[in-house]
Amino acid sequence: MIDPHPRPGDIGLTNINGPIGRLIRLGEWLNGDGFGAYAHAFVVLPNNQLIEADPGGAAIRPLNSYAATATIYVYPDGLTDQQRTAICDAARKYVGVPYGFTDYLALALHRFHIPAPGLRGAIAASRSMICSQLCDKAYQDAGIQLFRDGRWPGFVTPMALYDLLAVDSR
Repeated sequence: MIDPHPRPGDIGLTNINGPIGRLIRLGEWLNGDGFGAYAHAFVVLPNNQLIEADPGGAAIRPLNSYAATATIYVYPDGLTDQQRTAICDAARKYVGVPYGFTDYLALALHRFHIPAPGLRGAIAASRSMICSQLCDKAYQDAGIQLFRDGRWPGFVTPMALYDLLAVDSR
């Protein structure tokens, strides 16, 4: 579902400009999600805050950090207030977790069926995460499985979140 008014537990999807944004879109393309409009994801927290994966480590920031950027807010249909609280509590546990630049490589290896020892565990691990992995992991930790298509845990990009949560509600 798309919500024009963000609520705690929603996932924000936006774009990142500049060289980092181009690298992220390339990583999404390598993972089969094309060069989509959304290259960044974050979890909305209470008190007009958000948590996002960041090169300096996952951080809590003001929600208005993306006020000047086209952002949509999505969530699975039927999300309760109790689940929203659990998602936010789970997401906060990842403050400081390093950004997973190499996670894009691991995701691409999986997509192209290139065998690598420990690949599944590396993608699912929370030692480092890209933004969409942080969102997906917070939902999983709260007991909400977003993807039911048999994908490996952590095999998710911002555009995969968009395709799952926004496309069906248009």
